[in-house]
Amino acid sequence: MPLMKFICHSYKVTSEAVKFGWLPGARYTNLRDVKKFDRLGFLDIDWKCYDFNKHLKATKDIKPVLTVARDIISVNELDRIIDEANELSLWAEKVIVVPKDLLIEPMLPDAIPKNFILGYSVPTSYGGTKLPVDCFRREVHLLGGHPAVQRALGNCLQVVSFDCNRFTLDASFGDFFDGETFRPHHVGGYTQCIRDSIVNINRLWENYNSQTSLTLQLSPASSLSSAAVK
Repeated sequence: MPLMKFICHSYKVTSEAVKFGWLPGARYTNLRDVKKFDRLGFLDIDWKCYDFNKHLKATKDIKPVLTVARDIISVNELDRIIDEANELSLWAEKVIVVPKDLLIEPMLPDAIPKNFILGYSVPTSYGGTKLPVDCFRREVHLLGGHPAVQRALGNCLQVVSFDCNRFTLDASFGDFFDGETFRPHHVGGYTQCIRDSIVNINRLWENYNSQTSLTLQLSPASSLSSAAVK
């Protein structure tokens, strides 16, 4: 499947991203802005206050390309979350399942049925997965993180999709992503920073082939902390 890029943000920012081939995304708790688009690409969740019934209803109503089941924080919840993912899959083209409990490591990737995409939560200062990268030996969706860290992960993971909002925060300070790091824009302006960041992210992934990305080996995911990439 071709690499898909998603953004979950305001209508203004999402409109800019769509111009460059990205797909609109939104949490199931805030669908107002994305109703203006023909179809929702990525239905995200409110992971702090997750409500499966509300998530399922939104998935039925919108029928997104992708949605994500709640994180597997405890291996004891694995069966229940897989059941929820199966129900969500009736209404979405694909469902992402996000393993996080370290106790699930010996069971991966086989513990997650192959009809689901594995979700890799990119490490940031706010959190992310602590599971080793080599646990994710299948199609992967990258959840958030620094654009350069996401692309580095693409060298050792079979990335089929990612969502990225990080550059929207930097744009509010007049910075843009130049393909390697964030730096002040020579012209400035929020929209210009957004556009140039998106263009440079797209360039990073040009000609990416997920089938050949598994040849490189990395140390555990924590070594790819976005704190090391400014």
